[in-house]
Amino acid sequence: MDFSRDFIALACNKGVLRFGSFITKAGRNSPYFFNAGLFDDGISFRALCGFYAKAIRAAGVPCDMLFGPAYKGIPLVAGVAIRLAEEGLNFPFAFNRKEAKDHGEGGTLIGAPLAGRVLILDDVISAGTSVRESVEIIRAAGAEPAGVVIALDRMERGKGTQSAVEEVRATFGIPVIAVATLEDLIGFLADSPELAANLDAVQAYRDTYGIASTH
Repeated sequence: MDFSRDFIALACNKGVLRFGSFITKAGRNSPYFFNAGLFDDGISFRALCGFYAKAIRAAGVPCDMLFGPAYKGIPLVAGVAIRLAEEGLNFPFAFNRKEAKDHGEGGTLIGAPLAGRVLILDDVISAGTSVRESVEIIRAAGAEPAGVVIALDRMERGKGTQSAVEEVRATFGIPVIAVATLEDLIGFLADSPELAANLDAVQAYRDTYGIASTH
């Protein structure tokens, strides 16, 4: 989709997406590194939230409200709610704070009461821990997870044959919507003369660690 390429261009310009040699948490040598936390000023973060809003609208997943897991999901859920409201879609939103866990409450919710079909907003899915916690919080409140929206799907195998995104889909039976995927990134590099030198390394990484098929 056009907005996926536009998002990758923004990520490159902002230094959120970098190319080189990076060791991932899994110990893999990755030719690219993505850190959504570097959308750290008003203009770029507003643009990021706009891309999430576009992805949500394009996917058409039925939902009643938005949830942002602490901590990265907190500004994200507020920003995306604002961007959707600017387009005439007014969703309630909520987030959790982690500090309350030592009081035995399992996290304290802030914002609108969790109800109906709840869309989870996160930056990436690596181990799926954040999604699992979010699903538990939502279900404990008597609501139902509607799906997860992330910035980038690395389309990379975990310990088995599935990617973290595929594992979330299979485990919870909910859709995962990505603003952009590794395939979008490869297409962007192929069309970008100044970045094309990175294309072979990214494709080789995909051949080594990528999932067998796409959906």
